[in-house]
Amino acid sequence: MKKEQAVENLDTLITNVEAARLSISDHLIVKIVAISKYNSQEDIQTLYEAGQRAYGENKVQDLKEKAENLDEFPLEWHFVGRLQKNKINNLIDIAPSLFQSLDSLELALELNKKLGVKNKKMNCLLQINSAHEESKAGVKPEDAISIYNEIIENCPNIVLKGVMSIGAHVEDENEIKRSFGLTKNIFDSLIEKGARYCSMGMSSDYELAIKSGSNMIRVGSSLFKD
Repeated sequence: MKKEQAVENLDTLITNVEAARLSISDHLIVKIVAISKYNSQEDIQTLYEAGQRAYGENKVQDLKEKAENLDEFPLEWHFVGRLQKNKINNLIDIAPSLFQSLDSLELALELNKKLGVKNKKMNCLLQINSAHEESKAGVKPEDAISIYNEIIENCPNIVLKGVMSIGAHVEDENEIKRSFGLTKNIFDSLIEKGARYCSMGMSSDYELAIKSGSNMIRVGSSLFKD
């Protein structure tokens, strides 16, 4: 990807994000996380030079390699994939800025235990399966608040920063909005517990997500297209 293309992609995305943001609030700030899982380190560097700072990977090994090889750049790394228990220690050693896909109480308890052994803490988002789709990870919406509170009470090494969800995988826009709205309502009720991020929206639906109240989007193809 050439620098000119990276600048154009980022400018277009920011323009769209601003339009969506301003349609609901003058005060909403939306954080953009570039999902770089299908892209090279050179592409990430090019996008960095265009102004993008936060990046997300969905495999621990890929995150490790890219974070190490791009260590000279002040990048903010997010882990957005399913975390297998045998990869927990590896993720702790990488120390991402945010682990967005903490998808069960069981995983939280195991992560907390291993963080304790290493005397470390990790910022996390609780993933909610607000679309009720079997193919998606995450806690059930009806259980989300109680699980969030249980993690706060029983996992002192996990610093919960909010929630994350993936929009319904359907053509019906109303159904996608419904799934986003469900997550946003849960987020709103957790603000008093310190929730800061409502991470919703990818390349195909980020404008809808922002209009539903998302303040963090995860976009890949929109930023890395040639």
